[in-house]
Amino acid sequence: MAANVANHLITRYESVRARIAEACRRAGRVPEDVRLIAVTKDVPAEHMRAVASAGARRFGENYVQEWRAKRERLADLSDVEWHFIGRLQRNKAHLAAEFALVHSVGDEPLAVALERAGARRGTPVNVLIQVNVAGEMTKGGVRPADLPALLAGLRCLAWIRVQGLMAIPPLLSPEEVRPIFRAMRALRDAQDRPEELRELSMGMSADFEAAIEEGATLVRVGRAIFGSREEGA
Repeated sequence: MAANVANHLITRYESVRARIAEACRRAGRVPEDVRLIAVTKDVPAEHMRAVASAGARRFGENYVQEWRAKRERLADLSDVEWHFIGRLQRNKAHLAAEFALVHSVGDEPLAVALERAGARRGTPVNVLIQVNVAGEMTKGGVRPADLPALLAGLRCLAWIRVQGLMAIPPLLSPEEVRPIFRAMRALRDAQDRPEELRELSMGMSADFEAAIEEGATLVRVGRAIFGSREEGA
């Protein structure tokens, strides 16, 4: 990869890190409270390696097969933390169980499939429950009203560790989507034993600063770092 492309990616990555720090400052939080997941769907491994050289260590993948190929290409980066952020099919659960965190568990059958995979591996699977907080028909996730029952069911699974909640809000302006982020935090706080639900995965390239100001602990940023495919970065 050309040095100018690598430098451009590093500059964009560092800009996102600076924006995260500034959003934390506005919210009275410390930057260490928020972890950046670089979303790498369709991103070449060499571009990922460039931002890794600037400190990126958490990558979010949408497809298991694409992740497996990249993991092999980046095997020398032994401290990389892989997050699964896409819609997961149950027949891929045995592979997704290897991720550090599966963000998109929206029903009990998928959780059971992940638990079986965890039991076979002898390692608990860390998950977030995806909440369809805006009720969009095209997106997965549990309805807010059904979250308590799903959470109780998943907490009974021996090889599942529920770490928090995740949301993919509608494509709105940051201020329009802010109430959804606020509602997600309130929903988390209203659950049984909310202190166990440490993670709130919400906020993407267009709105991650508003998400941080409303309590996000994980932000999933792709385009702001790698650009769109049309940009060629």
